[in-house]
Amino acid sequence: MDVLDAMHSFVRVVETGSFSAVAREKQSSQPTISKQVAWLERRLGVRLLQRTTRSLALTEDGRVFAAHAAAALEAVEEAEACVSPRRHNPAGLVRLGCPVAFGRLHIAPRLRRLLDRYPELSVELMMSDGFANLVEQGIDIAIRVGNLPDASLIARRIGTTRRVTVASPEYFARRPEPRVPEDLLNHDCIVYTALATGNEWHFEGKDGPIKVRVGGRFSTNSSEAVREGVLTGCGIAVCPTWLFRNELNEGSIQIVLQEFEPIRLPVHAIYPSRRFMSAKVQAVVDYFADEFRLDAGLSDYGASAEA
Repeated sequence: MDVLDAMHSFVRVVETGSFSAVAREKQSSQPTISKQVAWLERRLGVRLLQRTTRSLALTEDGRVFAAHAAAALEAVEEAEACVSPRRHNPAGLVRLGCPVAFGRLHIAPRLRRLLDRYPELSVELMMSDGFANLVEQGIDIAIRVGNLPDASLIARRIGTTRRVTVASPEYFARRPEPRVPEDLLNHDCIVYTALATGNEWHFEGKDGPIKVRVGGRFSTNSSEAVREGVLTGCGIAVCPTWLFRNELNEGSIQIVLQEFEPIRLPVHAIYPSRRFMSAKVQAVVDYFADEFRLDAGLSDYGASAEA
């Protein structure tokens, strides 16, 4: 049995907490992954995992070995990249995570050009508005919009999102337009709970920053649901301009509080800090950084390219 493959299976079992998850990831079977770990235990002469019908727990030997095995696998990947043709010709599978609406509008439409540029590269796009655990889910890169609270991740800033305060004409047929951010206290506001600031909306005015804690009857962790809420007249929302690009051009969505711009949000590419930056990951990050730089709606407008 291949010791490196067995080590990789063991490390991923530790990271995901599941034999079945690793089997799906490696397009194998749960018994095969279990046999690899059992073979590794026999080879080492120690028990690495305590198994029950409901859970897995690392032994002390397993904890020590998992840390060294992860470092060894990273070193092997780095060594191969130093001499492999793939260093200059990215190849293999990249698991790419991103928010749902952002992925629909800005990632998926750009994948064809990426795949044409690198014929040996393949991409698994994993879209979710939740904050995915990159290590547990085996994600190589995640695109995130907003400030990053997790300092353990390596992040590269690849763009900036300009936002606007919007609602539908239907909503404003029932309610007066707000003139200053404080007027939002008397409105139904749609709160996107996936942002760290939650229902505290931040604006920049001519006299400096303004914070308003808004309220409303509709809140959601889905950017797509925020979009639908605005379109159907549920209330006012602060949204990226790209979420309503067509509607704003058509005039079917109204921008209000134009003298008070919502704080712009960075767009980052993030990846686990323990992993070596492989050529395939570097190629994907560079590609989207270049793409977003050419998009006026995502350009960082001279801001630093680093986090």
